[in-house]
Amino acid sequence: KSSSEVHIKSITEITSLCKEFRSKDKKIVFTNGCFDILHAGHVKYLEAAKSYGDILILGLNSDRSVSALKGKNRPINSQIDRACILAALEVVDYVVIFDEEDPYNLIKATKPDILVKGSDYKDKTVIGEDLVEELILVDFIEGQSSTNTIEKIRKNN
Repeated sequence: KSSSEVHIKSITEITSLCKEFRSKDKKIVFTNGCFDILHAGHVKYLEAAKSYGDILILGLNSDRSVSALKGKNRPINSQIDRACILAALEVVDYVVIFDEEDPYNLIKATKPDILVKGSDYKDKTVIGEDLVEELILVDFIEGQSSTNTIEKIRKNN
């Protein structure tokens, strides 16, 4: 396994690791998303998420769930490629690919202390907020999104 692949875990593996972290009083932070085309907005978001605890677990939407959420032409990058890139980031401790439409079961299994989502969830119900001690909403960087990047590429072709 490459060094990034060591940080990609199954739900069973991450559940076991989380029990270990809790026994050592480590604060577990969870966030999730598609992270289709990684950009500076993603990196800053993940850096902010990590700042709230000791261990950052990223729930990554599977290819099937990204297609269900974003449409048949997505994702651009496969779940394995996205997971490897994210796992290589120093700020991300573990990546777990999930296939459901939402990460509720993964959040329930990992039992994080803090759930981090983007500020676009302000005044909305966040899936899994009932399972954590704290929900933190992080501001996005204006104009930074995979959708915007894809549109820019399409316009230039």
